[in-house]
Amino acid sequence: MDQTTPTSIDLRAEYEESGVREVLDELDRELIGLAPVKQRIRETAALLLVDRARTRLGLSHETPTLHMSFTGNPGTGKTTVAQKMAGLLHRLGYVRKGHLVNVTRDDLVGQYIGHTAPKTKEVLKKAMGGVLFIDEAYYLYKPDNERDYGQEAIEILLQVMENNRDDLVVIMAGYADRMDRFFAANPGFRSRIAHHIDFPDYSDEELGRIAESMLDAQGYRFDPAAQAAMAEYVGLRRAQPHFANARSIRNALDRARLRQANRLFSQQGRVSADDLSTITEPDLRASRVFSGGLDPDGSRERERVQDLQYDNA
Repeated sequence: MDQTTPTSIDLRAEYEESGVREVLDELDRELIGLAPVKQRIRETAALLLVDRARTRLGLSHETPTLHMSFTGNPGTGKTTVAQKMAGLLHRLGYVRKGHLVNVTRDDLVGQYIGHTAPKTKEVLKKAMGGVLFIDEAYYLYKPDNERDYGQEAIEILLQVMENNRDDLVVIMAGYADRMDRFFAANPGFRSRIAHHIDFPDYSDEELGRIAESMLDAQGYRFDPAAQAAMAEYVGLRRAQPHFANARSIRNALDRARLRQANRLFSQQGRVSADDLSTITEPDLRASRVFSGGLDPDGSRERERVQDLQYDNA
């Protein structure tokens, strides 16, 4: 053993000094719920701390496979957790930069011969030294369309995931059932992905807390009647199609703020700071959700249309 090689390492001190605690604390503060996800991230951090300690003590080791699969419904925090994971990997020295590159099929796959390879390679070049997050990754694979170039992107990704795993971490995300079918059809991905993390839906109580947190971050609050209306809204909206967890809640709050602004403007009088900061019950109950209709949800509606386009292509 080299004279500069330590004989022991204090893992707790490594945990504190590396900044891992800071990342995990941010995860707890910024994301409500998701207890099983947070536990998996803590376990992964412990694995990487031990791996780094083994390296410093001169023990035999090989770079762990860090590519991941995040499965769950929309709006469950997958992208946010991917950002935190990029920061954690950077602090532990597993990626050089710690940035996140977020892409979909359209960023990787071209529409004509010779277009896909340069697109995919350009994305990979930007992601090197960090984390590549591929949302709805199953759309890369369209076996029923002979003119589709997704397979070319898949082959390039597989090669880079194997040959550059010490400089790039790939996280593939999407609905659990579709990801299972995608991996079954493309076993090369399954063999390269060691960490599969499932993101549960939020409970009604958690969504209520998320709504209050989102409002607070923008300098707004519910009055008591609006808080009760929001709890009722969550239960009704969850039962409707295209519910997207925290994403649907954010969209509902955006519409409530729009109604509040129009309500205040129509009063044609002076308003106080409290007036400008308070969401009231009528601002929420104007939603069609309370009358049995489907509240317009822009992001999910776009996703639904995109789903139809891909499925019918």
